[in-house]
Amino acid sequence: MRMSARLMWAVLAVGGVAFAAVPAEAKQCFKKAAEGVALTEKLAHFQVDAALLQSTDWSIYFTWVSGNGTPGYSFGPRRYKCNAAAIGWSCYGEATLCKL
Repeated sequence: MRMSARLMWAVLAVGGVAFAAVPAEAKQCFKKAAEGVALTEKLAHFQVDAALLQSTDWSIYFTWVSGNGTPGYSFGPRRYKCNAAAIGWSCYGEATLCKL
C-alpha cells in the first residue's frame, strides 16, 4: 500500500510539472501570404487582407468585412509590396495570424 501511494504521488508530481510548462494562453500562430489587384493601392491592400482572412477562416472574414474585427484571432501588422500595374495596382502581402 505504501509503495502504491508513493507511486501515485510521483505520477501527480510529474503531471503537475507537465501542466506548469504549458503557457496559460497557448496560441497557434501561422504566416499567410496573398496577392491583391485593384484600381487603387488602398483597394489592393483591402484585397490582400480579404484573401488572408478567407484562407484562414471564412467566418472571421465576414465578421471583419462587417466592421467587427476578427474575434478569436489576432490579425497582426501586415507587410505589403506594391507595384503599379498597367491598370491599377498589384500588391503582395504577408501577415501572421494567431488563433487565441
